[in-house]
Amino acid sequence: MGIKQIQMEQDTAKTISEPGGIHLLDFNRIHHPSTAAALVRKVQQILDAVDACVLGMESGGLRADVNVSVKRRDVEDGGHEYSGVKNLGQRTEIKNLSSFKSVEDAIIAERDRQIELLESGGVVEGETRGWTINATETKRLRGKEGEVDYRYMPDPDIAPVYIEQDLIDHLQQTLGALPDEEIKLLSTDFGLTVKDAMSLISLNNGGRYEYFRNVVDELLPLSNQDLPTTGRLVGNWVLHEMGGLTHVLADEENPLRMTSDGDCIIKHQDLASLIHLYTTDKITGKSAKRVLQLLFVNALEGKEKSTHEVIEEQGLWFMPLSEEEYEELARSVLDMEVVKQILAGKEGKVKFLLGQMMRSDRDGRVDPRRAEGVLRGVIEGLRE
Repeated sequence: MGIKQIQMEQDTAKTISEPGGIHLLDFNRIHHPSTAAALVRKVQQILDAVDACVLGMESGGLRADVNVSVKRRDVEDGGHEYSGVKNLGQRTEIKNLSSFKSVEDAIIAERDRQIELLESGGVVEGETRGWTINATETKRLRGKEGEVDYRYMPDPDIAPVYIEQDLIDHLQQTLGALPDEEIKLLSTDFGLTVKDAMSLISLNNGGRYEYFRNVVDELLPLSNQDLPTTGRLVGNWVLHEMGGLTHVLADEENPLRMTSDGDCIIKHQDLASLIHLYTTDKITGKSAKRVLQLLFVNALEGKEKSTHEVIEEQGLWFMPLSEEEYEELARSVLDMEVVKQILAGKEGKVKFLLGQMMRSDRDGRVDPRRAEGVLRGVIEGLRE
């Protein structure tokens, strides 16, 4: 089913209260560039979900044309009507935009160009303009003598296409979930915030979402945690921890080599194994982040190493301190003046000494709860 027309509705007015009981209504249609880009992104997500457009904009799967129209505030009638909306300014069209960022940047540049032109007393001409990535302004391609009225004539050699109700019913029953339904599923069943759910759906043309589901499916049989807890944990690693790796290749559009099917330079099995080892105290949080970095770097260099191999190679298995080591560490941070205050009832000072113990732990081997227990025991032993 083709899309005949897409129309963005005007934002509701913003109320500004002034002294003296004056209330101003601001009808400026703010955030249009980002709204337009979000609209194109949503259309692509829907088309991808129904397998109508499986390639991203950067691969030619989708292109966008945008129209920009600006009118002076002091002019009541701009003299033009588009899609039933009257009193608009002359519009220009920017053709064949190939990315969401290009949609936003081109609208901003053309909006600013028209405003500058009108403020200097000029006239906006009806024309088709072009946009170059990383440019700062649009460029004229050709003029338009009048508004284009496309009149499509039927071709007698092409027979009509009739879509039977049986086919419509079949498609409704077999199509997968649309993006909005998946976002709802992620926030209700998988415990993610709406913001994180939207990020998963939008990143890498949906590939980050597929990768997330693969990691969850791999991790659940290994874990004794419920689905929302597992989902939140995996979501944090897939979005935030893995996102933190990309600064290494900040100039690349897809440093994780993530496909729309969820294949990634870091195998989902390795990330699931890493999260499991971390949550079962086989490695520390600090070590887990280090392992993730090494998995990423090794993959970039073409080295096939599993999570276990990296941990073994780097000696990152968690080795808990013995009771004697805890006691030795506790005694090393004692300050007798602070100890006297603690014994006098100033319990808050215990946290100060505990902080000293944790700061001396460079390998992540100190368990805060056990360290506090040993510390309190050592201090109590000094009571006269």
